[in-house]
Amino acid sequence: MASRMSKKLIRIALIIAVLTLVGGTLSCNSSLLSQKAPDFTLDTMTGANVTLSELEGTPVVINFWATTCPHCLVELPYFEAVAQGSAGEIEVIAINIGQSLSTVQSYFGEYEPTMIVALDANGEVFVKYSQKDNPQGYIPITVFIDSEGIVQHIKIGAFQSEEELWDTLDSVF
Repeated sequence: MASRMSKKLIRIALIIAVLTLVGGTLSCNSSLLSQKAPDFTLDTMTGANVTLSELEGTPVVINFWATTCPHCLVELPYFEAVAQGSAGEIEVIAINIGQSLSTVQSYFGEYEPTMIVALDANGEVFVKYSQKDNPQGYIPITVFIDSEGIVQHIKIGAFQSEEELWDTLDSVF
């Protein structure tokens, strides 16, 4: 068990190292802010797919996280509360980086989240969203996309409370 956990931590560290190298070479690019959000299609924890462009017409909040990130795990319930409390007016996608479906399912156990939990197993989507505004590859990172698919706000680091997340949503949307 310990060696499996070590291998997972090494895998995530390698993804972050690659992102740092990629970010350093692409740092001359402009920010994603006020730009069309990069489209993606990812598998979800339920076995379905989610495609960002298919959600146009609804504001979207994307949160990149991993089970090995303590700050990510503290704020994840805040995103679930938004998914539940927004009554479909805001779509929340929690994108797990570099971990297997079984690891993510194990984290949630029997709980079935309202938010979409997507799997970015190879980190490609994370790279798309981090190379311009987060070249160090920090997580968590949250991206706020308006109903027209335009990136309106990016937060690197964890929200300190559910209230802070709701306040950010109010100011962005």
